[in-house]
Amino acid sequence: MADSLQLVKRGPFRFVRSRARKAWHQLILSRRLRCRPGPFRWCGRRRLRRRLLRAQAAGVDWREGGCQVSGAAAEVATRGLKAKFSRPKTSLPRPAPAATSRPAPAATPAPSRAPAVPTSPRIPPPLLAGPGRAVMLLPIEKSFVFGGICRVTCLYGRVQVFGFTISQGQPAYEVFSAYTNSLLSITAVHYPMPEKSKKEMKREARRLLRAHLMQGDRCKLMKNFSPLCSIVMLEHLKTSPTEFIISHLGLSYVFLQETPTSRYSPEYLTLKSVGIMRSKRKNGLQLSDSVISAVDELVSVSCEEIDGCPVILVCGCQDIGKSTFNRYLINQLLNCIPCIDYLECDLGQTEFTPPGCISLFNITEPVLGPPFTHQRTPQKMVYYGKTTCKDNYEHYIEIIKYVFNSYKRESPLIINTMGWVTDNGLLLLIDLIRLLSPSHVVQFSSGRSKYMPNLTPDYVDDIDGLYTKSRPKMRNRGFNLPEAENLEFIDEERGSPVVFSGHKLMCVRSEFTFRKTPRNRESHNRVLRELAVLGYLGKLQPPDPKLVSPIQDLTPYQVPFNAVALRIMHADVAPTHILYAVNASWVGLCRIQDDVRGYVNGPILLAQTPLCDCVGFGICRGIDMEKRLYHILTPVPPQELRNVNCLLIGAVSIPHCVFKSQRGPEGMIPYITTDYNFSLPGARDKVGARDSEQTDEEKKYLRSKLFRKINLY
Repeated sequence: MADSLQLVKRGPFRFVRSRARKAWHQLILSRRLRCRPGPFRWCGRRRLRRRLLRAQAAGVDWREGGCQVSGAAAEVATRGLKAKFSRPKTSLPRPAPAATSRPAPAATPAPSRAPAVPTSPRIPPPLLAGPGRAVMLLPIEKSFVFGGICRVTCLYGRVQVFGFTISQGQPAYEVFSAYTNSLLSITAVHYPMPEKSKKEMKREARRLLRAHLMQGDRCKLMKNFSPLCSIVMLEHLKTSPTEFIISHLGLSYVFLQETPTSRYSPEYLTLKSVGIMRSKRKNGLQLSDSVISAVDELVSVSCEEIDGCPVILVCGCQDIGKSTFNRYLINQLLNCIPCIDYLECDLGQTEFTPPGCISLFNITEPVLGPPFTHQRTPQKMVYYGKTTCKDNYEHYIEIIKYVFNSYKRESPLIINTMGWVTDNGLLLLIDLIRLLSPSHVVQFSSGRSKYMPNLTPDYVDDIDGLYTKSRPKMRNRGFNLPEAENLEFIDEERGSPVVFSGHKLMCVRSEFTFRKTPRNRESHNRVLRELAVLGYLGKLQPPDPKLVSPIQDLTPYQVPFNAVALRIMHADVAPTHILYAVNASWVGLCRIQDDVRGYVNGPILLAQTPLCDCVGFGICRGIDMEKRLYHILTPVPPQELRNVNCLLIGAVSIPHCVFKSQRGPEGMIPYITTDYNFSLPGARDKVGARDSEQTDEEKKYLRSKLFRKINLY
């Protein structure tokens, strides 16, 4: 009785132990051991793992719950397992397995197992190649996301940065990955495989690395070498505009944001010496499938165009990714063609100039950073003076037509438009489509953007714009007029010719990460505009950015009163107070057709805003009333300044950090005072003020959220 009772008690326990013993081969090979049975805790795990791997190589299917051995090799591999874990069966007998029909074993060798899925190799850590230099190996289709600025050189293979392909043998390119935008990444891409063996390719890579790495580091790097991989060199980079930007208080975080930690890995220290930091993949630029397909189609059209160059107009609401799309498209096009033309019609968020400009550019170099890192000289530029055109649509249209006439149609043209696509903004966009006659219209939309109708050719033809009318409906009199399909219709009221030409609409679904909301959009856009102005002022610094020179240490140009004319574009200012508005202001250096040098005394004031070319910008640092001179700071070269005879002052103002954060002055800071007379004409809400880009609906939304009343009853 006692023996039978003992068997009944011990039977289930031994059954559990036998099941755990069967499942042990699965637990020991798992990545994280979640269960460790007691009897197997101190066994030889390495020997067990080695025997199981040998059994797997011999054809044993150990993943299905038991070791079903077939073949002499598998029997030898599992002989140690049977000897180690065989125990006398004193518990209840196991139930007999159900009879199943098995096919007779063939005379062939052990059954072949399923092919193992190759695991994607990880990016090995970079190696230090000297002061401020690092070498990194990138496996195929692997991306290295980083923040900071550096110079990138492809030593072996081919990599892609922001859509631009850098191949072996090309010069180094400056890359700016700022935290104000999505971070950039370096990705190894496919390239034609040479007709060489792997040994010969490794020998070539070692020869290229001999000038950059020591022998030990070369051997360490070549351990991870594989076909189609790429090797890049990252170098520390300093430029005058970037050093000028980060010298101001509160702007040092733009290019490098360090996380406080007590442990610094060798990879962190190596990248920090270069001036960059590795970031997570989710922080990098991620393009949707519709964006990639649209870019591929536009690139193929631009490369295969025979009867002219495509004109691509990009439109959509605010903060939806138009500027990012334009940069990526420019870089992709530069992989195939030597140059691209770019027409800037967005006054608030300009790409290559300070805000408030409409300009035309010929782009021959890739765009590898945000706008404030690549301020360039345009072919044609007009200074509008404001960041929005809500007060003067007609002047805005006239400027665009004036600048667009300089387009020679020798290369593809990309047109960037404003993000104002509601009410009059939509009608203004329709006017632009009719006037510029694009061949492709890329329209952005997202789940967070406001509703915008699809700008198909039929929709554009059937709706009136602000300054153009729709196609008049021709009455059907029983016969067709095919020759009247391409006629040029005239706006009878304004007399402006409008050519209706069809375009192809490409609807793109944006999936960018939105950092702006209706509450912080204005402050965020203001910061980006100020960074663009600072990037332009950074050209005033000497080419060698060892030490940033304060604004007050730079030598200005002396301009006589009677050499230039003045015009305040955004406000009506009394002539007696015109110099108050000019002093310490952001001025556009323009060239008008009239000759103003015949006047003896000054200042010379213009009654209307002229439609004239702008060669650059500057700061009116001071006014000498005794000698009747303007003191102008500008990076425009002297040969261009000889043609300047007009100064235009708009609503774009100098960032406050330029006045408050300059190093060197002691005592009272100039141009900063609390004793200011706001009763002067043009002094309140006009001079130096920025117009809000928010619509009336957004303002109502803000008011209802911030100042709502809470009813407690």
